[in-house]
Amino acid sequence: MRPVTATAAAVTTLLGLGAAAVVAGRYASDAALGVPSGRPFPGEPRLTVHGSGPERISLTRSLAALRPGTYGIEADGLHAVVGPVLDRVPHTADTVVRRLERVELGTLAPGVRVRLTPQLHCGTPETALGLPYEDVEIPGELGNLPAWLVPGPRTTWVIALHGLGTTREHALNLVPFLHRRRVPVLVPAYRGDAGAPEAADGLGHLGDSEWRDLDAAIRYAVRRGATGVVLLGWGTGAAMALHAAESSGVRDRIRGLVLDSPVLDWEATLRNLAAAHRVPAPLIPLAVRAAQGRTGAHGDRLQEAADPHGLRVPTLLFHGPDDTLAPWDRSRRLAELRPELVTLSTVRDAPHAAMWNADPVRYEESLRRFLTPLV
Repeated sequence: MRPVTATAAAVTTLLGLGAAAVVAGRYASDAALGVPSGRPFPGEPRLTVHGSGPERISLTRSLAALRPGTYGIEADGLHAVVGPVLDRVPHTADTVVRRLERVELGTLAPGVRVRLTPQLHCGTPETALGLPYEDVEIPGELGNLPAWLVPGPRTTWVIALHGLGTTREHALNLVPFLHRRRVPVLVPAYRGDAGAPEAADGLGHLGDSEWRDLDAAIRYAVRRGATGVVLLGWGTGAAMALHAAESSGVRDRIRGLVLDSPVLDWEATLRNLAAAHRVPAPLIPLAVRAAQGRTGAHGDRLQEAADPHGLRVPTLLFHGPDDTLAPWDRSRRLAELRPELVTLSTVRDAPHAAMWNADPVRYEESLRRFLTPLV
């Protein structure tokens, strides 16, 4: 009986380890993919407000606080906008003074802990920007999707898609620029967003299933009179745009793609998300396998959608080497392999999905040149 007992013990141990691995994988995949939209980017450092006054704010000194450009800062019940670093303003060695553009929500009291966000605005196109808009509902695969439609006289529309760590309010950064170009802008929510249907598993799929909500948005735009669309996406929104350009039944209406910090490598981004959420390194491979099993998403589908040789429409890429979530080297490779169709605008000193924030003037000029022949 001893060999049998030993074998049984070994099997029990293996089953126990297997069960533990399953549990660990689910935990790690939840950490990577289970964060609701609008939550801060994983890994973004928290900064302490040391003081604020007319048109200036003092923050904890760090590489994040020293980033060039314009950013939102947020905490529970708080949203404000900060501009460039004010080097010549007196400050202590452990603080950074930036221009305070405005406080949209809450109070900037000393000691408040905040995070930077690329999302500048709170509210609707009307309350945040003073622009007329229409609340619309897009019939989607899982139910109706709320969306904002900012009208314009042109017949080519821009459909703007937020990504990780933001909401559709992120698109409001660019709506004034697009409105000046007289381009209609459709800003949809998609599965998992506030007001939109939940995914069946409660997880984000990094664009692998969400793109079908974009397909519904394109069809809606066509029904409303759009003769063509330009898809503008950040992060997973950019991945959605690539999936739609590859697989949508109305992809012939897509005139161009604008991809900001695009997720071009599903597994690499999942690993980076897990690491940013402080998932222990030994669990990260389990997170990838668990996420694939739970979502049905696999990197090969995104590789097909992002295949440089499969691109059919002009594509503008905004990306840079400081993106720690979506690898920049994939964007470089895409641009190198299809130089006649893909333009890469490299932005340094900008985290994921914050390419506009780092240099709005340069970003909008690149976007103007790209859009002019398309709209």
